[in-house]
Amino acid sequence: YVPPQVRKAQETLDDKKREELGRLKKMVNGLINRLSEPNLSSISGQMEELYMANSRKDMNETLTDILMNACVTAVAMPARLMMEHVLLVSVLHHNVGIEVGAHFLEAVVKKFDELCKSDAEGKECENLLALIAHLYNFHVVHSLLIFDILKKLVSTFTEKEIELILFLLKNVGFSLRKDDALALKELITEAQRKANTAEKTFQDQTRVRFMLETMLALRNNDMRKIPGYDPEPVEKLRKLQRALVHSSGSGKDTQLRVSLESLLSADQVGRWWIVGSSWSGAPMINDTNGKTQQKLRIGKVSSKIMELARKQRMNTDIRRSIFCVLMTSEDFLDAFEKLLK
Repeated sequence: YVPPQVRKAQETLDDKKREELGRLKKMVNGLINRLSEPNLSSISGQMEELYMANSRKDMNETLTDILMNACVTAVAMPARLMMEHVLLVSVLHHNVGIEVGAHFLEAVVKKFDELCKSDAEGKECENLLALIAHLYNFHVVHSLLIFDILKKLVSTFTEKEIELILFLLKNVGFSLRKDDALALKELITEAQRKANTAEKTFQDQTRVRFMLETMLALRNNDMRKIPGYDPEPVEKLRKLQRALVHSSGSGKDTQLRVSLESLLSADQVGRWWIVGSSWSGAPMINDTNGKTQQKLRIGKVSSKIMELARKQRMNTDIRRSIFCVLMTSEDFLDAFEKLLK
C-alpha cells in the first residue's frame, strides 16, 4: 500500500523527470541535426558539457535513441554522414568514458542481430553494419567483434549475407588485414569452402565470385581490385579525431575487446567490459543443472588442523583447504605448489 501523499510526490517526480528528459532530448537532437565535419569540435564540446550536467544513464539512452533514429533508416545512409555520427560517439567514448561507446555499440549489435533474423526488405542491416564498421575504424571496438560478425555471416551464407560480407569487407577489410592477418586468412578459407559446397543453390553466381575475388584482393593487399574503395575520408576524419581527443589514450587501449556472443547475452551475464556495471541474474550462480560439486582434494589432514580451521571459522570447503595448505606447508614454494593443485 502506498499512502496518497507519497503517491502524489512520486507522480510529480515522474512528471518532473519526464519533462527534464524531454528537454534533454530536444537539446541533443538540435546538436545532432547540426552535426557536420567543420563544427564537430564545438558540438562534441557541448555534448561533453551535457554529460557533465546530466546523469550518464539518461545521456547514453538519449544519444543512442537519437543516433539510431537518424542512422537506421530503410534507405541507405550517405557514408559521410554515417562517419560523422560515429566520429562524435568515438570522441565522447574517449573523452567522457567508455560506457558511452559501449552503450551505443550494444544497442546497434542487438538491433543488427534482430534484423538479420527477420526478412526486412530495407537497408537497415547495411546501415547498422556501417555503424559497427565505423566504430571499429574510429577505435571504439576491437577487430574481434568484426571477425565474429563475419564468421556468423559466412556460416549462414545466403544471398543477403553475401551482400553484407561484401559491404563490411569494403569498409574495413584492409584494417582487418593490418590487425589480424591470420584470422582474415582463416575466414577467407572458410568462405571459399562454403562457396564450393553452396555452388548449386545460388541462381546468381556472379555475386559469390565477386565476393571471393574481393577476399583474394584483400589477402594479396591489392586495393585496385576493389571497386569504389577509397580510404581517404576515413583517414581525414581519423586525423580530426586525434585533434579532438584530449587524452593521449586515443588509440587501442580504449578499444572494447568484446565478442558478439558477450554483447548479445549482456542481460544474462552482465557487462564485464564496463567498469562497475550491474550484474543481475548471474548464470554461474543460478545454474543448478550444471553444478558439479567439486570436491577439493587436500590430502590427509590431521583432526587437530581441522579443529583449528573450525575455530578460525573456515566455513566452506575452499576456505578450509586453503587454511590447511597454509598450515601444513613446509615453505612458501611448497604452499604455492599445493595451492595451484
